[in-house]
Amino acid sequence: MPRPDDRQLSEIEALLGHEDPRFARALAAGRPCRPREYRNTRAWLLLAAAMAVLGTGIALAHGLLIAAGLVLAGMAAELLDPERDARGHRVPPPRS
Repeated sequence: MPRPDDRQLSEIEALLGHEDPRFARALAAGRPCRPREYRNTRAWLLLAAAMAVLGTGIALAHGLLIAAGLVLAGMAAELLDPERDARGHRVPPPRS
């Protein structure tokens, strides 16, 4: 006889498989990878590129490179923010 917890566990498993299929497959194989929230490889690469551009801009005293490096660093910081998905999208205030 199935226990009531089994139904809840299978619902959680289905939801996990829908949200992050790569993690669910790896978990089923017994070798779980990091969940999607903790995969920041692109953000770290963007931050490294931003620091390279910013350093080059400072070394060459070139304002456009400095500005581009700062913009790229801001983009990387936004991607590395752990609360990025929890905030959701901003809704504009209603017009009166």
